[in-house]
Amino acid sequence: MYYDFYAGGAEDEHTLKKNVQEFQRIILQPRVLVDVSNIAMSTNILGYTISAPIMIAPTSMHKLAHPEGELATARAAAEFNTIMILSFSASSSVEEVAASCDAVRFFQLYAIVLTADRPRRGRKEADIKNKMNLPQLKNLEGLISIEVFSDKGSNTKPYTNEIFDSSFCWRDIAWLKSITNLPILIKGILTREDATKAMEVGAAGIIVSNHGGRQLDYTPATISVLEEVVQAVGRKVPVLLDGGIRRGTDVFKALALGAQAVLVGRPVIYGLAAKGEAGVRKVMHMLKDELELTMALAGCPTLKDISRSHGISSSSSDLLILKFFKWSSLISFHVLPSIRSSRIWKLHSSIVSDHPMLTRHVQTLFLFVHTIRRPWAITEIRLVKGKRSSITSTLA
Repeated sequence: MYYDFYAGGAEDEHTLKKNVQEFQRIILQPRVLVDVSNIAMSTNILGYTISAPIMIAPTSMHKLAHPEGELATARAAAEFNTIMILSFSASSSVEEVAASCDAVRFFQLYAIVLTADRPRRGRKEADIKNKMNLPQLKNLEGLISIEVFSDKGSNTKPYTNEIFDSSFCWRDIAWLKSITNLPILIKGILTREDATKAMEVGAAGIIVSNHGGRQLDYTPATISVLEEVVQAVGRKVPVLLDGGIRRGTDVFKALALGAQAVLVGRPVIYGLAAKGEAGVRKVMHMLKDELELTMALAGCPTLKDISRSHGISSSSSDLLILKFFKWSSLISFHVLPSIRSSRIWKLHSSIVSDHPMLTRHVQTLFLFVHTIRRPWAITEIRLVKGKRSSITSTLA
């Protein structure tokens, strides 16, 4: 039952699976003959130095995994010299966690992480099937009524719906800022529009997150929208990412796409369940060691050396719809892996549908390309005679 609570996702668990799968579609492009005798991995998040760009995500009810719960997780975070974000639905109180060790803990002392994607609880069918009942939340004692019962076996939905205010919206962040001087990070951003809005209301940081696939199913994998959010923010505030981190190579890929650090959730819980504090330490050090090796083999002695050029999408199934303004017709292409050289992209494509225009000699056309993920402004296309084509374009 408790394993299902931690491991499961919403409804069909499509987003849960995609969070991991989308990392696997990114191929690394290493640089060689680089001095990697010393690898520097420490970074700074909102003024706090951590040993590696790997933080502990807010996750619920650690005592369901281990008797020491969040206290063991916090001690492991302190030993690793990283930041632990304590969930409001923790099974240990803020005071207990704060007294357990000397470490930077977001949410209760140094920063507030505002979860924006949970006006209601997502439908986790495994919890309903297992008749999962959540214990009372210690951090809400004395603030609101925390006694919620259900006659249908599981209390998860009525419990969280009683706690959450579904009217909470952007204007409430101004109120929150008026009562605290702590920096506020907004967690649950997946679009350029919401990232821009977060900047407008004064967020000190953004966490790209889909709640681990536990809220709205069929939302995009976080790694697939990371670049969009980073571009909207323009590096004015730190952008962090959670969801799907399982290897040090995943951490590297997130950094290459613009994240300043990543948050790890389920792997920490699994380590806690297996061996308590020692298990959490093992998970964090494994990820750090794998990231260090990846940086060395990729030719990146420092975090600043990791760039977008180190990762490319390996997808061969993205469908591009090309609209030729001169002929006002549509041609479909399946794009094979792209190769980037400086500011030039070469897309080697196979034609899905025949078109009389392709029987002509090489033509230069102006077009607009739109993919599932984002629009590409292409200024030139050259179609070679026949059913095979080579497209060369220059990005503005």
